[in-house]
Amino acid sequence: MRFENLYLAGIASWLPEGVATEQAVKEGLLDPAVREASGIESVAVAGDLPAPDMAVTAAGAAIRRSGRRPEEFAALLHSSAHFQGPDGWSAQHYVLRKTLDLPIPALEVRQGCLGMLAGLELAAYRLIADPSRPAVLLTAADNFGTPMVDRWRASGLFLLADGGAAAVVASDGGFAQVLAVGSLSNPEMEEFNRGGEVLFPPPVTVGRPLNLEARRQYWRDQWAQGVLPPMGNLGELVSDVAARTLAEAGVAMEQIKRVVHIGFSKGPLTDTFLDPLDIDGDRGVWEFTRRTGHAGAVDPIAGLEYLLETGQLDRGDHAMLIGAAPGAEVTCAVIKITGQQGD
Repeated sequence: MRFENLYLAGIASWLPEGVATEQAVKEGLLDPAVREASGIESVAVAGDLPAPDMAVTAAGAAIRRSGRRPEEFAALLHSSAHFQGPDGWSAQHYVLRKTLDLPIPALEVRQGCLGMLAGLELAAYRLIADPSRPAVLLTAADNFGTPMVDRWRASGLFLLADGGAAAVVASDGGFAQVLAVGSLSNPEMEEFNRGGEVLFPPPVTVGRPLNLEARRQYWRDQWAQGVLPPMGNLGELVSDVAARTLAEAGVAMEQIKRVVHIGFSKGPLTDTFLDPLDIDGDRGVWEFTRRTGHAGAVDPIAGLEYLLETGQLDRGDHAMLIGAAPGAEVTCAVIKITGQQGD
């Protein structure tokens, strides 16, 4: 959907120090062949720092850079892919209390690695429906260092990283105009991400860790036995939603200076994002994500902040933010840099 008055007024991310994948191999955490194939040099690891506190830190910087007062905010949307704290507790209201501290709605966006981009789309609709307050705060954070996930082996597509991010979305101006945002899903691929897992009791409630690679192997085994797995191509979704969003924005792919993608390992990144978009790693943010890993919903904002801080995007430049999540679903945003962030 095209938007006329939608902006990023302030963004920020918080990423911890990286652990070298070479060190992870030495410690027996990562297979050397997987490390070599991934191309990932280091992964951001936060130790025992709670995920919501990373979101709070990023939010403070984003709000300050936006120049917006707390009373200008209509809502807070917090996203995550992993556990945030005590079961039955509201991380989004914790973030709200530690940032804006206002009696406004605080919602959780459970869209996996698409949380921030899905939140951008939801924020746009909120601002259109109720223009009385011109800003919405988006936050995201994850710490994957729990017993319920092995960041080094959970998936063959990526190495899981920790971090937090925030964005102030506004209807009255900012450093980047959001020209269009769009999403596209293929629900038939839901079963692919589920693999052979039962729905009840939820595996995590009986102590079974997250293992996405085991679910992929389940379908390999089924296929070997003559059972056709769920068919779908995530790269096709990427290509289709990008083309549609570019058309809505009135921008050609040739005008996109940089593409901010999620932190997949080299092969899956090429197959799922770079080749479908007909770009190389230099036009994406591989130089950044190969040193951070895949920080869930944090990736799009962290990657965009990196490009801005290193002077690789300037006034008048167009950029694309794109990501994917189980479902399967892809969201794409086309933006134009119109100025500089505040300090």
